[in-house]
Amino acid sequence: MRSWRERLTHMVLFEALGLAIVIPASSALTGHDSGAIGVLAVGLASAAMLWNLIWNRLFDSWVPTRRRSVWQRIAQAGGFELGLLIMTLPVVAWWLQIGLVEAFWLDLGFMLFFLCYALVFNTAFDRIMHRRLTQERCR
Repeated sequence: MRSWRERLTHMVLFEALGLAIVIPASSALTGHDSGAIGVLAVGLASAAMLWNLIWNRLFDSWVPTRRRSVWQRIAQAGGFELGLLIMTLPVVAWWLQIGLVEAFWLDLGFMLFFLCYALVFNTAFDRIMHRRLTQERCR
């Protein structure tokens, strides 16, 4: 089981790198001002960090291993993104003053990006942590 400290580190690194990628890309793709997208993204990232902490802690209890299969990774990332999509759709529509359908497509784009990003990030993070913990045990 991962510690709260490890989960906090995971969460902050995940969101910071994700924001650095998604804010300029979303602004360029949607035509919305980067300031509006940035504020929305930071708000969504804050909600995502809380959800990340809760979801991954739950997932750790269901699948208590660092060596997860591709299907387990897909379930982890997909469950997280689906939960976040359900929670954020009304906020995206309200903040950008767009309809729910347009907000859904924008949110779906975010979800698809972060789904792929989460698969790569989580795999890399676990490999790095596994090496680090192995080195600590050898000392």
